[in-house]
Amino acid sequence: MVIEWNPDRILDTYYAEPQVRAIMKAQMFQHPDWLQLDRGTMNEAELLARLGVRTGRPAAELSGLFDAVRESLHSKPDTVALLEKLHRRGVPLYCLSNISSDIFKYLTERHSFWGVFRGTVISGDLQMMKPEPEIFEFLLKRYGLTAAQTVFIDDNAPNIEAARALGIHTVWFKNAGQCELELEEILASG
Repeated sequence: MVIEWNPDRILDTYYAEPQVRAIMKAQMFQHPDWLQLDRGTMNEAELLARLGVRTGRPAAELSGLFDAVRESLHSKPDTVALLEKLHRRGVPLYCLSNISSDIFKYLTERHSFWGVFRGTVISGDLQMMKPEPEIFEFLLKRYGLTAAQTVFIDDNAPNIEAARALGIHTVWFKNAGQCELELEEILASG
């Protein structure tokens, strides 16, 4: 939501041949290894080594592709503006993200908006991921939040459903404007 994530654009930029793009999408971004990277149970070197075995692509090429992944992670200005607006109003904000620890570290060094969050929970640090209930429960417990007074915003339906099942208010993010309208309704009723 805050960071652009578009594997197709990454692959379109990196590979000219459509068949290679399709193979790399399936073998990198749609492969269970990518989820293990986000979960923190596999590191980048392991992911790239296994990807090389599966695809037969050279190590230098795959390392360059991973660099392209990192470089593609741009913030979304409208979403950052919404975060900053909410922060100025004193709305407590927390980050809950499925992302590897190393990529999150890279993002915190690259983008300055992270200071709006009172706390962060990163899947790669905990070996838990959305939509698993345990990661939501960890967030609530760590920061002393109650589900009924918490709003979870996400762009993934299974994550929204998992949070809702725990009694957390939810906003299914489509864009910053829609999110702001729905969030204002929740805040006004609370």
